Amino acid sequence: MAGHDIGRIIRSDACVAEGAAWLAAEEPRFAAALAETGALPLRLRPDGFARLLQAIVSQQVSVASARAIWARLEEAGMVAPDPILATSDADLRGLGLSRQKAAYARALAEAGIDFGALRGAPTDGVIATLTAVKGIGIWTAEVYAMFSLGRADVFAPGDLALQEGARLLFDLPERPREKALREMAAAWSPWRSVAARALWAYYHVVKQREGVL
Repeated sequence: MAGHDIGRIIRSDACVAEGAAWLAAEEPRFAAALAETGALPLRLRPDGFARLLQAIVSQQVSVASARAIWARLEEAGMVAPDPILATSDADLRGLGLSRQKAAYARALAEAGIDFGALRGAPTDGVIATLTAVKGIGIWTAEVYAMFSLGRADVFAPGDLALQEGARLLFDLPERPREKALREMAAAWSPWRSVAARALWAYYHVVKQREGVL
């Protein structure tokens, strides 16, 4: 258990299973989805500067391109604030970052975020701190809270796969927009992060069945 402002912290597969059982009991359509997806993944990742920099690198490029650029940054030691601040934008671009992403990387390095403090900060505070940095949008901040901080009650309604997963599971006439899906997800509290895992998993099951993925 964690503080009231933080809610539950997901630390293990057992936590995810607890959330999935709660969702299945509250909403029959989640029970049906989970019967198809099986156990949901934990998906926890490290927190900190490098994780957010990696998210910036991954924006609007293919997975392969993002991996290649990240490997070059790691090899050059450019995955921490001080080295980035000591490097020119031209050199950052030489490692594969676009002009815009080099500016975003510098902005993140200059922000001086106390990543240790974020672990105990209210989720709203985490989102506000991260989105104050140029280049970090609410989707990136919400996913960071979900998977790097393990917050159990965070959702990312701007995610297109979540929108499509909700359309498929709830048989909606069209994909819900961000505001509508955020309102819809309120009913899945205090396990909205597990609901997101379920919708992502269900989306992949359906698309694989259709031969799309």
